[in-house]
Amino acid sequence: MILDSVQKTAAAVAGAAALLLVLSACTGGGTATSNSTPVAGGTLVYASGDAEPTCLDPHVGGNYPQALLSSQYIEELTALDDGKPVPALAKSWTTSDDGRTLTFTLRDDVTFTDGTPFDAAAVVANIEHVQDPATASSTGYLALQSITKATATDEHTVTLTLSRPDSALLESFSQPWVGMESPKALQRSQEANCESPVGTGPFRITDWKHGDRVTLRKNTGYTPLTGSTKPRLDGITWRFLPDSTSRYAALQSGQVDVIDNAQPDQLKAASAKGTIRDLDAPRPGASNRLELNSGHGVFQDEAVRKAFIAGAEVDPGIRSLFLGTAKRSYSVLSSVEPYGYSDKSLFEYSPATAKQLLDDAGWKVGSDGVREKDGKQLTVTFPVSTNQSVPAERSLFQQIQASEKAVGFRVVLKELDLSSWYAALAANEYDVVSAPYTKVGADVLRILYDSASITPAPSGYFANLAQLDDPKLDDLLQRAARTSDTSERGDLYEQAQRIILSSGTVLPLYDQQNHFLYRSAVHGIRTTAVSTPWFGSAWIDR
Repeated sequence: MILDSVQKTAAAVAGAAALLLVLSACTGGGTATSNSTPVAGGTLVYASGDAEPTCLDPHVGGNYPQALLSSQYIEELTALDDGKPVPALAKSWTTSDDGRTLTFTLRDDVTFTDGTPFDAAAVVANIEHVQDPATASSTGYLALQSITKATATDEHTVTLTLSRPDSALLESFSQPWVGMESPKALQRSQEANCESPVGTGPFRITDWKHGDRVTLRKNTGYTPLTGSTKPRLDGITWRFLPDSTSRYAALQSGQVDVIDNAQPDQLKAASAKGTIRDLDAPRPGASNRLELNSGHGVFQDEAVRKAFIAGAEVDPGIRSLFLGTAKRSYSVLSSVEPYGYSDKSLFEYSPATAKQLLDDAGWKVGSDGVREKDGKQLTVTFPVSTNQSVPAERSLFQQIQASEKAVGFRVVLKELDLSSWYAALAANEYDVVSAPYTKVGADVLRILYDSASITPAPSGYFANLAQLDDPKLDDLLQRAARTSDTSERGDLYEQAQRIILSSGTVLPLYDQQNHFLYRSAVHGIRTTAVSTPWFGSAWIDR
């Protein structure tokens, strides 16, 4: 028997209204109805403080800056409605009884912006592109690991053969890192496709001036998803402004319409203004957390890891630096993930406990206050991405550095640009790291903490930065990935999180900060499955 995973009513009703959360004329991530009448025309100016992508094709690598941009020109097979997969470019799907065959029925009215039809052959080409080691994918590659073969059964039907049941695969297909691109464009060199990937979305790339901006124009041939509209904007100018003060000043003056990576003081100031609004869209997947490398160095010793966690004073910094815009987390999962599990008792600040653990582990206080053992100082290297960590977060890391010094750790903070940061991680040159990771659903735990993820993806990035290697944990995560029973998944994920949190390899901090400030003249902004803003239905009052 074949199980229908999407009812006809869901296919008819869900559509884009369920894909995207309308956030026009709202503050603090709520929903409100705009009093403005939609108008056509105009160019929206977006200013990003995230790192400028080195490639605009989100299949390559797969980081959040790519997702921000590609959400405007690439669409996915599925979307999410209250965390549940719903149709997008795929109209419906069925799953075999044994969970090893997934069959998509595709829309037959969609065309890529280069004129290539969206069909089953295009889906096969995209899956093969993500899985090809030459593509150097990480996020997409890890999301599609269960697929062993993709077959175009007919023009608008794709059958996926899986190595195992994968309860998270439909969620994974809602992410831009596995979004659909023109197979004709994919045949170009990677360099050419990185410059101007071709999707089915409401906008298309017309120019990329490196170090400055990407220019997008509306896709006049766009086929809206159910409940959506053709794009109202003429285009988007996507600027790269790394300085947070300059970004906010440009927003205040009206030179730009939307900014990301807003700072806590700017969020507080914006809340007092009627002309600037806050779109608060916490990312799914993992929380912001410190991960302790248990694979080498001093943190191979569990006692030393737990001493570091006990010696980390976190709460005062979050209160003073984030001004109420971030709430302390005690979970490895984002607060938007329903399977998240917290245990505050494991992360109480206790210098006395830290000192006792280090004493018992044989680390003695040296003349300069740094502990020593066998002629070596208790030093931990902490590379920090200046592109991914806002100034408030970097200041928090400095405060943690100071509290660790008080118990005998020498924490070496190394501020690096994104490419250098990735290189340090790939070379295993870290003891502590803050590594944001966005993936829809609790299956992110398998990506981050299954021992198989210590092996690098084709991009060279390995996701298990804690280097946890626990057969019991692996078994729990793999069982959770195989079952579609929600109650059983919840139980397995809770057991897995108990192991992760008690291992001393993770120090949760707060949700991945994802605030977007925008002028009140902008309306109709929506968010995607990975909490990026989507401007396909946006308009600007003139």
